[in-house]
Amino acid sequence: MFFLSEIEHTLRLPPYLLNRPLNEAIKGELDALFLDKVVEKLGLCVSVYDIRSIDGGFIFPSHGASTYTVKFRLVMFRPFVGEIISARLKESTKDGLHLTLGFFDDIYVPVPLLPVPNHSEPDPEHSDVVLWTWEYSGQSFPVDGSSEIRFKVHSVAYPPVPLEQGKASDENDSEQKIVKPFAPMMIIGSIDSDGLGPLAWWE
Repeated sequence: MFFLSEIEHTLRLPPYLLNRPLNEAIKGELDALFLDKVVEKLGLCVSVYDIRSIDGGFIFPSHGASTYTVKFRLVMFRPFVGEIISARLKESTKDGLHLTLGFFDDIYVPVPLLPVPNHSEPDPEHSDVVLWTWEYSGQSFPVDGSSEIRFKVHSVAYPPVPLEQGKASDENDSEQKIVKPFAPMMIIGSIDSDGLGPLAWWE
């Protein structure tokens, strides 16, 4: 689930940081650049683990800042296909389940990867919320968020960054941008196997 990834990066260090120890100043800049960010194919950066080497310190014409080539290691969250992980229910809709690990929210279990047979019931107070229930041997096992949900990683995707936002019209027919949340890394999970799903099902 967690890996060390070594990266080489060319970093410009602002002049106001030059009075700090070099390692400390560079680590602070690396934290700002990478912490809680997704690096494609590597995963979500959890922390800067260490700095392996610092080269350079050149000031290029018209830049006004010293430039360094830094090799460092990051602690990355990157689950592998087939891994079993426990998460919490964030949302349940007609499209399936939306799970969260607390530090990472873009985990989805689509309807085809729910255990069968199943059915859903709408929430009378929230039109876009449903309660999914697995039917087995004449018993009903709901996914109600009362306990952790164990899922198997089905796939990990890195969607491309959208170039444009969609638009909608308000009451005055003036166009306004629709701000849609973008997930730079998305985990698709499955609970359609023995031992998966809410832990309460197997107690």
